Amino acid sequence: MAEEYDYESLGNNTSMGQNALAGAFAGVAEHCAMYPVDSIKTRMQVIQSGRPTVPTTPVVNSTVAHPSFKAASKNLWRGVNSVVLGAGPAHALHFATYEYCKEAFVGNEEHSTIGFAAAGACATLAHDGLMNPFDVVKQRMQLRDSTYRSVRECARQVYLKEGLGAFYISLPTTLAMSVPFQSIQFATYEYFRKYLNPAGDYDPKTHVIAGGLAGAFASSVTTPLDVAKTLLQTRGSSHDPRIRNATGFWDAMSIIKQRHGLRGFFRGYKPRVLTNVPSAAISWTVYEYFKWFLDTHESARKVSQDKSLIRL
Repeated sequence: MAEEYDYESLGNNTSMGQNALAGAFAGVAEHCAMYPVDSIKTRMQVIQSGRPTVPTTPVVNSTVAHPSFKAASKNLWRGVNSVVLGAGPAHALHFATYEYCKEAFVGNEEHSTIGFAAAGACATLAHDGLMNPFDVVKQRMQLRDSTYRSVRECARQVYLKEGLGAFYISLPTTLAMSVPFQSIQFATYEYFRKYLNPAGDYDPKTHVIAGGLAGAFASSVTTPLDVAKTLLQTRGSSHDPRIRNATGFWDAMSIIKQRHGLRGFFRGYKPRVLTNVPSAAISWTVYEYFKWFLDTHESARKVSQDKSLIRL
């Protein structure tokens, strides 16, 4: 007879290592799957000025003006290696911290929105502290006019030209965005997961729907902060002296307001939401699957060992 597993209790049964491994798989899958759309979002958010964008002389060869679809598609994947290097460890820390804090803050309570949000906030602090340098390199390479050929070259050039602080100049802004984003996402996800699946059984469809809704809501609310973060992370590649000398969150917000008004805070809104809905759905689905997979196989292994000992 097959063993029955209470999926709702997996958060309590799974070890920190299992949660971390499941989170690592989820992070890589989430970021890689939607990376081209994220590149488009970054380019839409970047404020460019002081540089002509239209050639002053007619272009004779149309292939020069309009690169092939294959070349353009490849260009959108530039910098993905930085995400692969950073997302695995960062998401492993993220989900392991979330499960630990959820157990501490929520316990056996069925509906504790504040507890889930607080656990999400703690997980974000751990995640962003590790991921921020990789995110800076990623966005520098995502720029349309980026000349970096590798993650190593980009990181080296940024360090030599701007110092170590360039990798963390956006961290306060990132946290100002990510803490509410993740708090909203985790609380929303847990709410819809319990609403759609009160029994708490393992159900991939529930994770997809709940994850997608959580991603849509959280990304919509925090888009203005994401625009400011992008400005700070890409300031070293800007040809605008005002942007290159941006000193922090409030300075970035001031620049956006001056250049584009209130609408400027929603630059890249559509691709951001289009990125976060499927990426959140993918992340939660992959995470919940691997958490279930690792726990059930570990439980089955222990049962098998116990039966062997009984025979002896």
